[in-house]
Amino acid sequence: MSPVRVRQHVNPLSSKYQTPVNPPDWQNIYADPTKPLHLDIGCAKGRFLLKMATVEPDWNYLGLEIRETLVEEANEWKQQAQLENLHYLFCNANNSLNPILSSLPVGTLQRVTIQFPDPWFKNRHAKRRVVQPEMLEVLAKYLVSGGVVFVQSDVEAIAVEMRDRFSSSPAFQRQGGDDWLDTNPLPVPTEREITTLSRDEPVYRALFIRN
Repeated sequence: MSPVRVRQHVNPLSSKYQTPVNPPDWQNIYADPTKPLHLDIGCAKGRFLLKMATVEPDWNYLGLEIRETLVEEANEWKQQAQLENLHYLFCNANNSLNPILSSLPVGTLQRVTIQFPDPWFKNRHAKRRVVQPEMLEVLAKYLVSGGVVFVQSDVEAIAVEMRDRFSSSPAFQRQGGDDWLDTNPLPVPTEREITTLSRDEPVYRALFIRN
């Protein structure tokens, strides 16, 4: 399959992305919808989840991505791999997260990753960043007690913002002290992570537990 060319930056506040997604019937998506769920917010090409779904077959995986072409390609890769524990959804996570998570079997959301999100460097574009206070409220509502949230970025200011927002929420407890994590606690790195580390550039990581 030839590579898909897509826009690198998509404004989640544009009118095109203001209608929340209608979640699918999960019985038609996963072989067993009651398995623990790993949610990857901003999954991009979805290769990270494709590998995770193979490495950990006892989990279900759901990737959310605002670039529709990437989602279509990712679901084609999933079908070719014949994985029944993986799915990708085209949506704006900032307005679709609640209807998605409320439609899932209760108690299944156990792990969330937000990795290398679009930084939107300008202060006037800060509202376009994926980790907003409303997102934390939704995640706190549906993530099981003891569930984890893992965030990472190669842009320190964005990592700090994500870290501080989760740290300020009484629903989440930061793990590993005040320093950034030296290593990724997951068995699979993202493509961006591999590229960043290959250039000897830092990756800023933090892990949180749902209280």
